[in-house]
Amino acid sequence: MYKNRKKNYPYYEVRPCDSIRMLVDSSANLFADKDAFRYRKDGSDRSVKYSEFKIQVDCLGTALYSLGIGKSHISVIGDNCYPWVLSYVTCLISEAVVTPIDKELSTEEIANILVHSECEAIFFTNSVSKKIEEIKSSLDCIKTFILMDGVASSVGDVKNVDELLQHGQRLLEEGDTRFMDVVPDMYGLKQLVYTSGTTGKSKGVMLSQDTLCFNVVKSQELMNITERALSVLPYNHCYEATCGLLTMLHHGMTICINESLRTILPNFKKYKPTEMQIVPLYAENFYRRIKATIEDKGLTKKFEKGIKISNLLLKIGIDKRRSMFKDIHETFGGELVSFICGGAPLKSHITEFFESIGIVMINGYGITECGPLISINRPEYYNFASVGLPLKDTIVKIYEPNEDGEGEIIVKGRNVMLGYYKNPEATKAVIIDGFFHTGDVGKIDKDGFVYITGRKKNLIVLKNGKNIYPEEIEEQLMDIPFISEVVVFSAKAADLNGKALGAEIYPSYEYASSQGVENVEDEIKKAIGEFNKKQPPYRVIKQLVFRDTEFEKTTTKKIKRTYDAKAE
Repeated sequence: MYKNRKKNYPYYEVRPCDSIRMLVDSSANLFADKDAFRYRKDGSDRSVKYSEFKIQVDCLGTALYSLGIGKSHISVIGDNCYPWVLSYVTCLISEAVVTPIDKELSTEEIANILVHSECEAIFFTNSVSKKIEEIKSSLDCIKTFILMDGVASSVGDVKNVDELLQHGQRLLEEGDTRFMDVVPDMYGLKQLVYTSGTTGKSKGVMLSQDTLCFNVVKSQELMNITERALSVLPYNHCYEATCGLLTMLHHGMTICINESLRTILPNFKKYKPTEMQIVPLYAENFYRRIKATIEDKGLTKKFEKGIKISNLLLKIGIDKRRSMFKDIHETFGGELVSFICGGAPLKSHITEFFESIGIVMINGYGITECGPLISINRPEYYNFASVGLPLKDTIVKIYEPNEDGEGEIIVKGRNVMLGYYKNPEATKAVIIDGFFHTGDVGKIDKDGFVYITGRKKNLIVLKNGKNIYPEEIEEQLMDIPFISEVVVFSAKAADLNGKALGAEIYPSYEYASSQGVENVEDEIKKAIGEFNKKQPPYRVIKQLVFRDTEFEKTTTKKIKRTYDAKAE
């Protein structure tokens, strides 16, 4: 079990990753008989060994060349499943450019991305068949449709992965080496990822194979990757695709594919993961459910006493956390060592809570334009308030810092994108003198830890001249247990007119019910009144807006800040 060190320690040794082809081939040699994937299909448990995965990649890749799309732009869209990974990795090894697409997008948005990315082929799952059918007639660019899960598709004239695997195997046996002979282009366009930011239109981020491989190696130098991962985040997102698939395959992990949100808890018990990549919303939900269960059972005082005893034992080198909090560990399968959390800053009290029970919450920082990783806390050297240490061989700086050392975070290194696809103006606006300007505001401390305090585009400038990063206040308000989600904004009430702050709140109705609270809005008003007493005048919340539905979110569960809050 991990324990925080006072000083940094040497990087972990990592074998080379000179290309995605090398990644797959070397892992097949090193971990041949080990399960690369475990998952459920048609009601039964399945597994794929590392040696089998390589064979299937070679078969599918050979089939793609026989279809004439081995050098095309190809999209992958649909549910997380084994064929999604197989199709994605195969495209990376081929001469194709792969475009993962968010299945939750509207048909119009999907069609726009397919056209803009110049895709000629598409891998999809049955869950998006209706969307594909609706836009198929308008997509003259798409010549090949490939279904990843079965044959019962409403889209006509469709290939399927199983048939292509058989076809590719026959071609390999006959001596077709077109896919096997591909020489990797490490620095050209390999992957197009369309951003799903909280504001503005998506842009096509151009990533090279070198950037992906750089992320794979450098992340492992900082991290101590374990044995089994429960894979839950959308594969179209760069964080899960690079760090949750490619990196884990390179390391030789067993990736257990989760089917849906409903199966997460049963799959903890089934697969007994040792680690899991998540975003803050998952961490917050786990935290709240554990706390609510403890309160419902009347065990709060006993639990808090246990934490104090455990912390005292840790000071003298005795670690009893796994046995003292056995019931909580069993909820996560009993073998979980760490959560790796990215996508947005994580509240420090949540990381402290999980460490106190013996599960390290490793928080990191990434952005699609950096493929995605920029910094991460280490398993045994971390700072709860930070997003960790920069990757080795990258330069992370604060651009034009203010008197507190705070300013825009900029990055230079092999993790930086090639640019935005067919958008040189947008590229020039963010890559200046070799540095990528992230748009995130933060600071770096004397030990090199990076902190994020907000987004430039979310900055609130009050009419009294005060600058407010709403994320800082939102984090504090989220400590109020009756608040489930909150967005701070410049108050628009007639008597305030942009001179004060407002907060739009989605209450935690579930928590309020568990506490016997009938009017949750009144409880929140009281709590915010107490919050306001401790704030300087310009940070006081003067306008409240309550909502009865969750905020709209991106696929990585970040709130889209595109609403127009109105007064009650």
